[in-house]
Amino acid sequence: MGNKILFIAIVGLLSGCSDQWGWYVVDPTIPSGMLNLIFLLNGFYDTILLSVTAISISIVIGLMIALPGLSKKRGTRSINRLYVEIVRAVPILVLILWVYYGLPQIADISINVFWAGVIALALSDSAFEAEIFRAGIQSIDKGQYEAAQTISLSYSDTMRFVILPQAIRRILPALGNQLVYMLKMSSLVSVIGMQELTRRANELVVTEYRPLEVYTILVLEYLVLILIVSAGVRRLERKMQTDERH
Repeated sequence: MGNKILFIAIVGLLSGCSDQWGWYVVDPTIPSGMLNLIFLLNGFYDTILLSVTAISISIVIGLMIALPGLSKKRGTRSINRLYVEIVRAVPILVLILWVYYGLPQIADISINVFWAGVIALALSDSAFEAEIFRAGIQSIDKGQYEAAQTISLSYSDTMRFVILPQAIRRILPALGNQLVYMLKMSSLVSVIGMQELTRRANELVVTEYRPLEVYTILVLEYLVLILIVSAGVRRLERKMQTDERH
């Protein structure tokens, strides 16, 4: 609700500009402008749901891929390197198109635009998450592993209770950056018809023929969303640092 009020205030100011700019298409003081504005703002739900779902899955996959990269065995480490290099080499837009149009034919399944977007974004981001987790875990002092061994903790318990909590505190800024990246990359899912922010803006441009005004609102939408997410990540980071000192 707060975001909508902010956008309405901004648009209200813009509507006072010269008529040649055509801000009437998103002017909240007239019925058609209010309907257009609400249509654009309703894209927030799909953008956020898509991004949060995708990054949650990518974090899990990334951690699973990161662990083989920590092995002392060359063959096991190669699993990590092969996955990371292959996934990072594929452009995310190409991956979205392949998952939506190609995966149903290969796996003989039906997939909607939401889950196609989630799968593609999660796979693409998981390679980066794997490298973030690997670097974070490797940054933990070896003495922590030795201390866990002295109290007879298994490898899984050592990771769960000793290593990962410390590693997550260190990589939290990087994870936050990946969430911001995911929010921006979710705009590419518009190419397969996902009704998120960018798709709605494109549809409104087609009907109103006012690209400058509509895309200006789109820029403001992403700006506010990402600023809020970045502020939340910084707050969580400070909280975790405070808890660690205590």
